[in-house]
Amino acid sequence: MKRYLFHQIIKDLKKKMVFITGPRQVGKTYLAHQVMENFKKPIYLNYDNIDDQRIIQQRSWRLNSDLIIFDEVHKMKNWKTFLKGIYDSKPKNQAILITGSARLETYRQSGESLAGRYLHLRLNPFSVKELKNLMSPYDAIEKLNTLGGFPEPFLSNSEEEAARWRNQYYTDLIREDIFEFSRINEIRTMKLLLELLRTKVGSPVSYKSLAEYLQVSPNTIKKYIYILEGLYIIFLIRPFHKKISRSLLKEPKLYFYDSGFIKGEEGKILENTCAVCLLKYVQFLHDAKGKNITLNYIKTKEGKEIDFAIVENDIPLKFLEIKLSDNKPTNPLKTFSRNFPDTHSIQLVHNLRQPEQQGKIEINQAGDWLATLPA
Repeated sequence: MKRYLFHQIIKDLKKKMVFITGPRQVGKTYLAHQVMENFKKPIYLNYDNIDDQRIIQQRSWRLNSDLIIFDEVHKMKNWKTFLKGIYDSKPKNQAILITGSARLETYRQSGESLAGRYLHLRLNPFSVKELKNLMSPYDAIEKLNTLGGFPEPFLSNSEEEAARWRNQYYTDLIREDIFEFSRINEIRTMKLLLELLRTKVGSPVSYKSLAEYLQVSPNTIKKYIYILEGLYIIFLIRPFHKKISRSLLKEPKLYFYDSGFIKGEEGKILENTCAVCLLKYVQFLHDAKGKNITLNYIKTKEGKEIDFAIVENDIPLKFLEIKLSDNKPTNPLKTFSRNFPDTHSIQLVHNLRQPEQQGKIEINQAGDWLATLPA
């Protein structure tokens, strides 16, 4: 199957360098090889390969290549200066694609500027939309809830193989990527925090309570969560507050890119799966369409909470509640649908016999609705 960013990458490569970032093993290298098939004389160079590393350092690839793919090149000293020089001196019809681990995203934002020379696209795990030609939307959610959306465990069709993959995946992340960010004496605390966060999905993050539990400072917890977010292990959804009176709690809610990793009841796993699909949707609109769009949530000081809000230019476009089987609109959704009549209010229900309209609120089958998103 062609990944959802394929056509956008082909389009963008005609304009500038393209950077693809995303979690480890989300399919960046596979996607790069798919892109290669669209060119006549492509070259793939991985900085982790000793022979490719020599070619990169000596700039000894074929001059007539119409596509050069640099994988893991951010591990090279002064890599931004290197890419800047390559881009500024390349032949007119030569395209450049950059892929790498999650660290590429962190390094991309610091040091030497590549402003005006590249376009950035974030690759996310499988979503209901991306799977709709392979299975029904309902089955896609069931499978994403169980196996997660990373290609290898998902395509294994086996909970046992997915569990084996997951054990190795998080071991490698802690041993390699997290270790690069942290001191060795912090690794044990990071592992304990990661295990604890598996049970906190969909809840506002209390840095104070996490700090007390792990016997470290709240600032240390913030640092660790920042690292986990930077490595695409978790993502944070922050509250929307503009134009909503007497609000808001400021703590972000936390979700995992891998729904199969979290611990919790089925409703929380469903919420995490929907969060990944919605994040993918807003990131695609931001990266590929240039929209100023974000994924937020709402929770007032009085306790009224909406699971998700899609916000564009500080205006809420959609309010979304996620339910496993309950087709009765929640009271907060009713309240906000009245207070924001121009905002599309939707309750997504996984086990729903048929869609319905209750006042201004749409009740939709979660998989069917998610399958209509552009990514």
